[in-house]
Parts: sequence; structure tokens; C-alpha cells
Amino acid sequence: MNQPQPRFLTLEQVAEELSTSAAQIYALVRRGELPAIRLGGRGQWRVERARLEEFIGKLYDETQQYVKDNPLSGGED
Repeated sequence: MNQPQPRFLTLEQVAEELSTSAAQIYALVRRGELPAIRLGGRGQWRVERARLEEFIGKLYDETQQYVKDNPLSGGED
């Protein structure tokens, strides 16, 4: 039987899912681009899975707009 996915992910888990570094994810959180919560006095960060999926969707939208606004030049038929 499949285990349910956790609601909250560590920055390291988010980094693994996005194939990037935990430092990059931390920077996204600190800039306010990726919503996260900070727990306890030790400042453990958590990203809600639903917020991560929203963030990914936003990146797809931004990328689609970028491609539309910056078409490839030369070599196209």
C-alpha cells in the first residue's frame, strides 16, 4: 500500500524534488517567491506540498510567457 505523502516538506526535500540545492530553495523562501513557514526557535523551515505545486505551476506559466516573448531566431522553418 502506498504511504500518503507528507503535507510539509523540509527545504532539503524540496530541493531534491526540484533537483537543485537546499541553498537555492532557502534563497527562494527568503525572497518570498516560495511560501514557507518557520517552526520553533531553531528556525526549521517547512514548505507545504500544495504551495510547492502552486509554485511549480507559476514557474510553468512564467516559462511559457518567456518562450512566447522570446522566440528562437534563425534555423526555424
